[in-house]
Amino acid sequence: MIKLYEHPFSPYVQKVKISLFEKNIPFETEIPNAFSGGPTDFGQSNPRLEVPALIDDGFAIFDSTVILEYLEDKWPKPPMLPAAPRDRARVRMIEDLCDTYYEAINWGLMEVQAWKRVTGDIAAAITKRAEAQTTGIYQRLERELGSNAYFNGADFGWGDLSVFPYVNGSVVWGFGPKPGSKLGKWLALVNQRESIKKTLAATADFAGNLDALPQMLASGQFKRQYRDHRLEWMVRSGGVEVVIEGMRTGTIRFSEEIS
Repeated sequence: MIKLYEHPFSPYVQKVKISLFEKNIPFETEIPNAFSGGPTDFGQSNPRLEVPALIDDGFAIFDSTVILEYLEDKWPKPPMLPAAPRDRARVRMIEDLCDTYYEAINWGLMEVQAWKRVTGDIAAAITKRAEAQTTGIYQRLERELGSNAYFNGADFGWGDLSVFPYVNGSVVWGFGPKPGSKLGKWLALVNQRESIKKTLAATADFAGNLDALPQMLASGQFKRQYRDHRLEWMVRSGGVEVVIEGMRTGTIRFSEEIS
């Protein structure tokens, strides 16, 4: 059986899970010991020490997009990608936009609201920037959605599973789309899918642990990864001191050096 190394909160993991559920592919999950910044065997599965990583009959695959492509190649039915080349390119660009620009917004909100790296006026200012950025990405996504029911077009697919984790993350942080808006109607529609329900059910067991996150950070049990787009977001959104303090206290990490 396929093994998926995961953390239920990860949007990258969530989109892979949705695809697995949509394709009815049996899989088991494991949360790796990979988030404290210390040595771990998980690096053999993903040298970047990130989730997700997928193991299929001993073959290790990392990066959520590469995993989705692998699933599509090996289990092509039901297809998650649209049929037309332009439509395939379009949903892949939507995925890239969400995986980089949008992901960083929600990640930054978690740094402020859950991990409590800053409080007071600085936290309020960063949160305000994130709210404005979320409004902007909603405008872009609604243009991508157009008059279609789904980002893939007439049917649910790659575009939708790529957008959902991030819009749902915005809901968690208090900046969900307005009910009745294009994006709000789309969210209500996809929330009815079994693949979405199963994916969200796995996060429920961890939601109660949010209050303990600042203590975990202080203890060194968990180091948040400030990779590329996340680091850029924090610096340009007013949190450069967050980065400096995290480096000083050793509570952040960057991408691993590979040998």
